[in-house]
Parts: sequence; C-alpha cells; structure tokens
Amino acid sequence: MNRKEIIRTVLYILTAIASVAAWLYCNHLTDLLKQQEQKNISLWAESIREIEKVDLDGEISPIVYTIIQENSTIPAILKSNIDGQYSYINIDIDTTEHTLMEVLLAEIEEMKKDHDPINIDRYYTLYYKDSSIIRQLETYPIIQLIVTFMIIALTIVGIRISNKADQSIMMVGMSKETAHQLGTPITSLLAWVEILKMENYNPEITCEVEKDVTRLVQITDRFSRIGNKPELKPENLGPVLSKSIDYLRSRTSSNVNYTVQIPENSNIIVPMCIPLIEWVVENIVKNAIDAMQGKGSITLRLFDSGSNAVVEISDTGKGIPKRNFKTVFKPGYTTKKHGWGLGLSLAQRIVNDYHKGKIIVKSSEPGKGTTFKITLPKK
Repeated sequence: MNRKEIIRTVLYILTAIASVAAWLYCNHLTDLLKQQEQKNISLWAESIREIEKVDLDGEISPIVYTIIQENSTIPAILKSNIDGQYSYINIDIDTTEHTLMEVLLAEIEEMKKDHDPINIDRYYTLYYKDSSIIRQLETYPIIQLIVTFMIIALTIVGIRISNKADQSIMMVGMSKETAHQLGTPITSLLAWVEILKMENYNPEITCEVEKDVTRLVQITDRFSRIGNKPELKPENLGPVLSKSIDYLRSRTSSNVNYTVQIPENSNIIVPMCIPLIEWVVENIVKNAIDAMQGKGSITLRLFDSGSNAVVEISDTGKGIPKRNFKTVFKPGYTTKKHGWGLGLSLAQRIVNDYHKGKIIVKSSEPGKGTTFKITLPKK
C-alpha cells in the first residue's frame, strides 16, 4: 500500500468514525428528549388527576391549568372510563375516509406500541406517543449515515476517475514520446537498408533486415496512435491474426510451439485498426513467451459467436493468481525486473476503448498456464 492509499484509507476511517460518533450522540439526545417528554406527560396526567379531585365549588390552582395548556407537542388521547368519551390534543385528524372514532382508535393502537397507557385513578386512561420532533430526530441519524456514505462513495468514484485520467494521460505521453524518440534511429536504419540494397549485399539478409525495420516503423506508428481515436475499417480478422503469429513464429525460439485454430475460409469481418489489433496479439504472445521462459506452447483460437468475434490466446506458462486477474491490466503491474507494466494496460485500452470490445483473463492456473479472451463486436 503506497502513501496515497494509506492517507486515503485513514481519511475514510476518520470519516466513518465521525459519522458513527454523530449518530451515537444524536441517539443520546433523542433518549434525553424522550425521558423529558415522559416526565412532561406524567406531570400532565397528574394535573388532570388534581382537577378531578377538586370539588365543584373548589378552586383549581393556576399552575395546574398552565401545565395542561403548555403541552403543545406531545400527541395524546384522553379516554373517559365513565362515559367512553374521547378527547385529544396535538393530533391532526383526517375524517375524509374514516369516522372520527375510527381514526382515534387507530391512533390509540399506534400509541400503545410506543408507550404503556397511564391510568388516572378510575376515571381516565391517557394514551400518548413521541412528538414529531423525536420522530424526526430518530430518522435524522439514518439519513445522515446514508448521505455520509454517499459522499464517501462519490469521493471514491471521483478519485478513481481522476487516477484513471492521470494514468491515461501518462500512458499517452509515454507512448508518443517513445514514438518520437524512435523516429530518428528508424530513419537511419531505413537509409542503411537502402544502402545494402544498392551494394547488393546478401539479398536474403537484407530482406530480413528490411522486414524488421518495417516492423519498427509499424510499432512506432502504433505508439503514435495511442491517445488518438483510430479509424476503424471492416477487415477479415482471421488473416490479421495469422499474419501476426507468422511474424512471431519466425522470430522466436523453436522451443515455442504455435497452434493456430482459425476456421477454414473464415470471413469474420470486424471494424478494426489492424496495426493496433496486431499490437494487442503480439503483446499477449510475448508476455506468454516470457511466462514460459522461452519454452512451451501457445494456442490461438478464433470463434464466431454471432454478434461478436472471440479470440482466445492460451499458453503453458507459470500462470496468474486469481486475485490478480484484474490487476494485470492496471498500469505499472509487471512481474519483470525491467518491465514498465504498460503492455496489458494499453492492450485493454485498445480493445475496450477504441474497439468497444472486452479483454479479460478467462482462466489461469499457477504452473499450468493462462488464457486471455478478447471479444470484438462485429458491428
């Protein structure tokens, strides 16, 4: 884990701790308010009891009246046990669909779930529930946590998009700089090839040198195309793959056995940029040769799966751990001492972004080999 990832992880943990702390504190405040409301409703019930004790010609304390009138938040229903009459306070009653009695009875059932009713001697029963303020406070921590985690999620997505954009800019810059740096020596090599032709020096060797120099020109062209939207033309995929394998076969050790399984007379037409597709195939095959340490078998298969063309490239190398199936496509990932770790990342960019296809590690088993799967849309 690098320094940036450590800082990011610490920030996420601190944000989560702060959110949980705020949630716990809000719950604590809610509990305190509940306790206060229970005291208030008990005092309100006691005031009603005091009123009932007063004779018809007796005097009611102003404090009792004040206590009863001060309840402006706690919803309550007072039932008379003598005549069965109901009175209520702080409840919005809607009688458009139900009668008043039906609404009050439904409210009483809800109140019973919140709190036990208070019996005021034998005359009254008081039902009540938490005020709207407490109900809102109970909901607030949940909303707060949801919003916090949404912000964290959006931040993570934003950072990933930013990192991906930075990596993309870096890859494009390195690719174009590589193409630029190769330009001068390749021009010199082309001139030397022409000199060899003019002097009629060993035509067979000159021809092979020319092929390799031409290949260098193609590689430079591929690097210069990275970052630019390539022009895709409908091409027969089979011959393109065969040509790439033929070139690699002639320039790798005889200890590497190539098997190409392409349907006879295949006519699998795919919109593509040939130099870039060739580069993807060559990159995967060269990685396979390195994984096999220059000895083993490579198999290329081409399938027509209806709306897509599918290419599978298998090797008998050391394999890739399953946990790294996605990591291998990240810039900088490499198992080589002097590798850049950009090959498969560029291959993914070419297939996924430019050709709207998909490249994945289909399967791999340590010590037995790996299969890469490339899917290219035919339209």
